[in-house]
Amino acid sequence: MRPNHYVGAIAGGFALFMVGVSYASVPLYRMFCQATGYGGTPARASEAEAATVKALAGKVISVRFDANVEAGMPWRFSPEVSTQVVQIGARKLAFFEAENPTDHTITGQASYNIEPGEAAHYFTKIQCFCFTRQVLAAHQKTRMPVTYFVDPKILTDPDTKDIQQITLSYTFHQVPQGA
Repeated sequence: MRPNHYVGAIAGGFALFMVGVSYASVPLYRMFCQATGYGGTPARASEAEAATVKALAGKVISVRFDANVEAGMPWRFSPEVSTQVVQIGARKLAFFEAENPTDHTITGQASYNIEPGEAAHYFTKIQCFCFTRQVLAAHQKTRMPVTYFVDPKILTDPDTKDIQQITLSYTFHQVPQGA
């Protein structure tokens, strides 16, 4: 092979590699964030995984709920209760309410965050409305559950053992029609 063809083949292969990396970056980043809690992303657990976690008697933490909508999103969105005191390791259920006060159907998707960020790895969601798009018809109201627990390992991590409150924050974004 001539040197110019060799350089061209390497450049073409590198370009294909970069296209592949760009397509894989979003799901890989999401998996990284869920595994590490990076950026305030809570961990996820299946029902079976959650069943293996044992609640710690006498060990509690406060969980605060925050609800927002992006600018231009006409929904009303709020937690039913603003704070729960939970036993570490115990499965808990919280509800949020959403209402579409408009005269047309709107689809929304919630993004979420945990503060402080160090606690995100230990805040584990089992079931959440944020995992799927939510469709509300005109003037429809709904209750949306989130099932979660705080992993007992939070008490053994030097960076999180003294945390007394975790904030679970959601923001609803409008999904464009046809998206």
